[in-house]
Amino acid sequence: MWRRTYLLLLLIRVYFALSPSYLHPDENFQGPELFAGRIFSFPSKLPWEFTVEHPIRSLFPLWAVYELPMSLLKWFYTEVGSGSAPPHLVYYVLRSGMFLLSFVLEDWAIYELVPSPRHRRATVVLVASSYVTWTYQTHTFSNSLETLLVAWGLVLIRRIVENKRYSSFFSNTVLAFIAVLGVFNRITFPAFLLLPGLQLLPQFQRKCVNLHPVFYTDTAFYRPTASLLEILRDPIITPLNNLLYNTDTSNLAQHGLHPHHQHFTANLFQLLGPAYIAMLVSLVQRPMVPSWMRNMRALSALSATMLLSLFPHQEPRFLLPAVPLLLSCVPLRRSRLLIGTWVLFNAAMGFLMGVYHQGGVVPTQLAMRDIHNPSYPPATVFWWKTYSPPLWLLGGDNQSTEIETQDLMGIPGVELVRRLEQVVPRCSYPSSIFLVAPTSADFLDQYALSATNLQKQSLQLHPLWSYRKHLSLDDMDFAEDGIFSTLKRVIGRRGLGVWSVRRSCI
Repeated sequence: MWRRTYLLLLLIRVYFALSPSYLHPDENFQGPELFAGRIFSFPSKLPWEFTVEHPIRSLFPLWAVYELPMSLLKWFYTEVGSGSAPPHLVYYVLRSGMFLLSFVLEDWAIYELVPSPRHRRATVVLVASSYVTWTYQTHTFSNSLETLLVAWGLVLIRRIVENKRYSSFFSNTVLAFIAVLGVFNRITFPAFLLLPGLQLLPQFQRKCVNLHPVFYTDTAFYRPTASLLEILRDPIITPLNNLLYNTDTSNLAQHGLHPHHQHFTANLFQLLGPAYIAMLVSLVQRPMVPSWMRNMRALSALSATMLLSLFPHQEPRFLLPAVPLLLSCVPLRRSRLLIGTWVLFNAAMGFLMGVYHQGGVVPTQLAMRDIHNPSYPPATVFWWKTYSPPLWLLGGDNQSTEIETQDLMGIPGVELVRRLEQVVPRCSYPSSIFLVAPTSADFLDQYALSATNLQKQSLQLHPLWSYRKHLSLDDMDFAEDGIFSTLKRVIGRRGLGVWSVRRSCI
């Protein structure tokens, strides 16, 4: 029975891995966008993390996950003489790679971390049934890579501790490499292995790790003209820059400040749902430390959550490594109510985050090359009330260079119209100005030209294309419109549309 259940969950994971939802801009701009421009000459824009005076992101962990598969694709298309790989293929190859990493490395690590043979299968199925595994772990997040590194770090620590006398040189070497990779991938990585790693202090007192290759990779990227001697004398240490940046509250205020209890009171519940409630119930029933907390997996997850709670900027994805660890030891009893609640929670969150959440951004950006007629003047595309569109999805031919992307984020509607008024030429047809916005944005109704709306405005929006599976949670205004009216508008009018912006000739 468990094999059929696991196979079904595996197919569900494949479905969500290939669904173009968009969970956070970092999944594109801190990975694929960076390498697509360098390898395929696709349009790309480096995010601020890579362009500030003291860069806070390392290139070293990203090489195998993004640059290697992209380079292989480029080599293949060069060998067969088919030009450049299309951006949609690159996109799905990267998503498939993240699925394989999750399927092989995460499930394998969880299987090894659970000592009881009786509970291993149930734990692997439980983790595989989580929407976090279906969505976040199959997206190109540094947090997803961190989850794998934390899990395998704990596996190797356990192997070394249980075989103190016969611990192999290979296990120690791989653990050291994972530690370096984890720190340079995300500065939060040490928080998950800090307490479990204390067991290894006697064995690592006389061992050191050669960090020169990592320093060389980052410094050579950020200072292409630097000599080897200059790199050795003054290397760029991105984790140190990252730590200094994130310890400054004024920097974190630019990304949003949260109460220190956010991780425990909201984020863990959003990630775990009924499983988190079961944890809290067991804690209340047995305040003298429940049995599920008496293992290294729970210690790693909870201690890291407490450490990360010291920083005022707290997002749910920061706790991704804690999800499989807590699910591997959470006290889930075999009750129909709990199982049913778990299934409903993950099904709802899976479709929300894995299909509909900003789900139209990627398909729309991929379709822009077909929407814009290359015989027309160069196009300017304004994106409003969406996540930042990945530029690399426009592709690498001459047509993509004729599309200028303007990200307006969530500016007020009046400001949007003012910006459009400045660029739309008088009485223009066909137009080379486009607007991409959620179809739920009722502010645009007064400008949208349709069979039921023939009102003449100075600007007119002519619908060209739409993608239905799109929800913009940033378009909710409960205070002004009320809860039910807002939900009816956002859900009932879900979708992402592309309009041609023209000026009335009358």
